[in-house]
Amino acid sequence: MSARYINFNGEILPEDSILLTIANRGFKYGDGLFESMRLMKGKLQFAELHAERLQRGMKALKIDGYSQADTWFLREQVEQLGRRNKIRHGRVRLTVYREAEGLYTPTQNKMGFCLEISPLDEPRYFLNERGLIMDIYSELPKPLNYLSTIKTCNSLLYVMAGLFKQQNKLDEVFLLNANGFLCEAGAANIFVWYQNHLYTPALSEGCVEGVMRQVVIKLAQDSGIPITEAQINPEILNEADEVFLTNATSGIQWVMGYGVKRYFNRVSKGLMDELNKL
Repeated sequence: MSARYINFNGEILPEDSILLTIANRGFKYGDGLFESMRLMKGKLQFAELHAERLQRGMKALKIDGYSQADTWFLREQVEQLGRRNKIRHGRVRLTVYREAEGLYTPTQNKMGFCLEISPLDEPRYFLNERGLIMDIYSELPKPLNYLSTIKTCNSLLYVMAGLFKQQNKLDEVFLLNANGFLCEAGAANIFVWYQNHLYTPALSEGCVEGVMRQVVIKLAQDSGIPITEAQINPEILNEADEVFLTNATSGIQWVMGYGVKRYFNRVSKGLMDELNKL
């Protein structure tokens, strides 16, 4: 395997370059945000949606330069890095941090960024053959505020949920918000098919504003599937016919089991077919 390259603040460098100083705010305070994306056939998928979300997040965190982090910038940087690494299908992560000194209070609000890419085998999304086994992680509820929907670099909640998942030999976990309602999964948004209606937690419930979540809501609407963004009591998991997760890297993943409950994957299969047609 040849050495891979990253893009650090516009410069293409070997992946193992030592770049961060002890003063880096992303390292010290988690002062930043990130975007997970998918490259297929050398093209960045859903570039507009990713750029819009990135700009909203940078604006909310008061990081300057969000106007330059547009669709053109994302496409250009990602596809160039793909070519440099000879990767046509891959998983991409853009981390944006506040390039500044200072303690909690920064000396400036300049944007710093790092872009990394790792190869994936296929130019399409695949529905998992074996459904996921899940449980609720309730030790750390997700707080509700205007930063809740952003993928910030403060990821301890997801790290702790990941440890719980690992210790309990689960494939994924459901996260609850501070009011005890369904929020999201450890690394994905949640959709619940119940009484011939599709539900997903509303953004006001504190879930990350997933790009694939937006895409799947639109696919459902276009396919005539009734869908509602709602406040969802976790009790619904015992009654639902189907539960599936969405994120930008995997597309759609169906859930097979929660406790003794077993689910189908008819709706998720149909939506996955539609997704691959895009």
